[in-house]
Amino acid sequence: MKTTIVKWFSCMLTVMLLAHFSPLAAQSGENYYTVSGVVKDAQTKKNLGYVNVSVPGTNIGTITNADGEFTLKVKASLNAKEIEFSHLAYKNKRIAMEGNSSDAVVSMTPNPRMLREVTIRPEMPRELVEQAINKIPSNYSKSADLFTGFYRETAQKGKRYIQISEAVVNLYKDAYDHSMFKDRVKIFKGRQLLSQKSSDTLAVKLMGGPTLAVMLDIVKNPDVLLDKEILPCYTYAMEDPVSIDNRLQYVISFKPGVILPIPLYNGKYYIDQETLAFTRVEFSLDMQDLDKAINMMLVKKPVGLRFRPSEFSFVITYKEQNGTYYLNYVRSEAKFKCDWKRRLFSSKYDLVSEMVATDRTMQPTEAIPYKEAFKSDQAFTDKVPSFYDEAYWENYNIIAPTESLDAAVNKLRKQK
Repeated sequence: MKTTIVKWFSCMLTVMLLAHFSPLAAQSGENYYTVSGVVKDAQTKKNLGYVNVSVPGTNIGTITNADGEFTLKVKASLNAKEIEFSHLAYKNKRIAMEGNSSDAVVSMTPNPRMLREVTIRPEMPRELVEQAINKIPSNYSKSADLFTGFYRETAQKGKRYIQISEAVVNLYKDAYDHSMFKDRVKIFKGRQLLSQKSSDTLAVKLMGGPTLAVMLDIVKNPDVLLDKEILPCYTYAMEDPVSIDNRLQYVISFKPGVILPIPLYNGKYYIDQETLAFTRVEFSLDMQDLDKAINMMLVKKPVGLRFRPSEFSFVITYKEQNGTYYLNYVRSEAKFKCDWKRRLFSSKYDLVSEMVATDRTMQPTEAIPYKEAFKSDQAFTDKVPSFYDEAYWENYNIIAPTESLDAAVNKLRKQK
């Protein structure tokens, strides 16, 4: 049994030192069209979060925020005609691309279940997972790719944001039939906002920051969940199928089936019924044994601090283009309480990190040099000030801030 996963998903409690940094010059570029708006459920009129937004036939895209809002920047030279929206269990929607627009309202229609007659046998769920693993070399990129991505890391204390860090990153990924040795992330430019309140100096740091796009790519990094030595440790069940990108998906849930010295996971695999490609994976650390969960999550903490986790969850999605699947979106969330011995009250913390691939260059000439790459033992909150650029979003696609995050940015700015 491989246990390297223990060091991969670790967060650290420590005292955060407020950094001073100087702005860099904003990058100028060619002309862009900017389209922004909101995506809603056509029936309920509720806003839809985490919808993929892309330009068909290109590698350009982003994702809506939790409030369903999006902003997409498209090079004028592409002469793009349409923008496409896709979401779990909804029919894909396209709208015309007509230059700059700031108030688009996109309604998506739920996709009714498209049930096919499938003979369900007790052993079928695990068999399907194994078949999907065997199909990885043919389903995923066979060449190296260089992605431009947007990474955000936030920390909340109760309902109040105390830290926001964001960056445009470059992500180099070697072919999926190669090892992860050359897969690296480099920060290009970014910004950071920190609470100035002394009571907020206890902050949470996710070790590895944007390298989660390397570590959490479970298709490329099977040690997490898809190593065939790990599969027998879980029990599997078939769930109702759903549609992703207008394609029917098997949904297979899994939960721990054995007791090990380290905690396992609960989650779901989404597998395309035609290609048997993993298109989405959701999983969370099993919290039944809190001592095991704490040992996995926590690297170190201040003396006298008590740490009680309630959730450590992950989402990974892959997007198909011309018959090949590529990493699209990665998200992690850790929820926990902290309190000091001899103190009456505890504080709730919520740490979220997410990265979306916004563009891709096929067959790049060079990999990211090791010296320039972000390291898995580094904290993003420590490094991003060195790449400060207030106008970093100028010509880059980012995840639009939610209303609450936008308000937090304004408040944190006023503290300076």
